[in-house]
Amino acid sequence: MSMKLLDTVALRRDRADLGLPSGLVGVIVEEWEQGVFEVEFADLEGHAYAFAALSADDLLLLHHSLSEAA
Repeated sequence: MSMKLLDTVALRRDRADLGLPSGLVGVIVEEWEQGVFEVEFADLEGHAYAFAALSADDLLLLHHSLSEAA
């Protein structure tokens, strides 16, 4: 399943170069080129604390229902 704008994703591995640990949850806000996404990371109140351009290999697409995961 391919990733698209506004998908919820999580970091698969630490990105120490960006100061981002694995497991952080973010939202895709832009696709720069095929397989490269701008991801916004925000706290639970919606305040963005980081933006990063990440490859699809760095990201795990998250699902909110079984039908989305199929």
